Amino acid sequence: MRNRAKHPVALFFATSGHSGVDRVVANLVQEFADVDQPFDLVTICGHGPYIDELPDNVRHVPLRAAHRNTVLPALIAYLLRHRPRALYTASHRLNRAALLARALARPRMPVAIRMGMSVAATLEALPRRRARRLQRSMQRWYPRADAVIAPSAGVGEDLRRLAGVVQPHLHVIPNPIVTPDLLQQASEDPDHPWLGENRDPAVPVILGTGSLEPRKDFATLLRAFARLRQQRPARLIILGEGRERPALEGLARELGVMDDLCLPGFQGNPYAWMARADAFALTSRREGSGAVLVEALACGTPAVTTDCPTGPADILGHGQQGPVVPMGDDAALAEALQQVLDSPPSADTLRQATTPFDAARSARAYLAALGLAHPPASSDH
Repeated sequence: MRNRAKHPVALFFATSGHSGVDRVVANLVQEFADVDQPFDLVTICGHGPYIDELPDNVRHVPLRAAHRNTVLPALIAYLLRHRPRALYTASHRLNRAALLARALARPRMPVAIRMGMSVAATLEALPRRRARRLQRSMQRWYPRADAVIAPSAGVGEDLRRLAGVVQPHLHVIPNPIVTPDLLQQASEDPDHPWLGENRDPAVPVILGTGSLEPRKDFATLLRAFARLRQQRPARLIILGEGRERPALEGLARELGVMDDLCLPGFQGNPYAWMARADAFALTSRREGSGAVLVEALACGTPAVTTDCPTGPADILGHGQQGPVVPMGDDAALAEALQQVLDSPPSADTLRQATTPFDAARSARAYLAALGLAHPPASSDH
């Protein structure tokens, strides 16, 4: 049961509902069920995370705000009414809003902010004027946070170098990804003929997953797959949805691989697909860590990745657990896929590489970042 005598810890997020951040929050929330502390999951109307069943010690508090840019008054009202003992948030606009609301309404409350994406790559992708504005905003607000959380060493270095975050407040905490639920879902049937028991073992299946957007660079994956198909039979499945779907379908037709491509859209349980794929490919141009790469390894699936900023190369041990190729290089990617299909690492070796991403371990580190104790919930909670 929720301990009403304690002030809550606020978890303030606004997500798309089907992103990597959604999985991070969902896994943290489930791990916090074992803590003798009430939590408020504070959200914005029309945004995720959408978690079907919250633990008894987590209450959902939707704010009366329709957009991240207009959330400040509602957030201040929440802080004044519920007086949380600490607040965690993520993404730049919420980070800024949380720090400003704290200054106006509850100045002694510790705040932890999270930046999940490579700052350098994000700034480089923006027009120069917008990039300068974003960096100045980070430099103004981020040093005021009590803790700044990065999912990888590369993002942490970006925050130190580009946002002025000093080391005592900077915490590199791998994403909370590997859970018993992930492993249970991986054992389920994806209900797809290419991955069924009667599949042709001579036709390996390569899997990619993520929003169909330019940053994920699935076009390079399609071109690499077309090269691979010239050498051997294979099939490609890309899970996810987005505005790039028409362009990717057009490219697949142009490359002559449409019959061996499946774009089934967003899947609530991607782990069942990962566990049955012969290889997984991450082809992004920028990431914060690369959660899907960890998920694939946890399923025992061989993987290849681009050397994008930041995190994926670290996950694969810079080539020890799987090939790392230059971004946008479809020839190198095709060769890497051929390599892991011919000589896959053992599933046990891949799973061992995911130890830093254990969700319980990550949740403890999140609480420790603000000096919050981690007592276990008593038996009557």
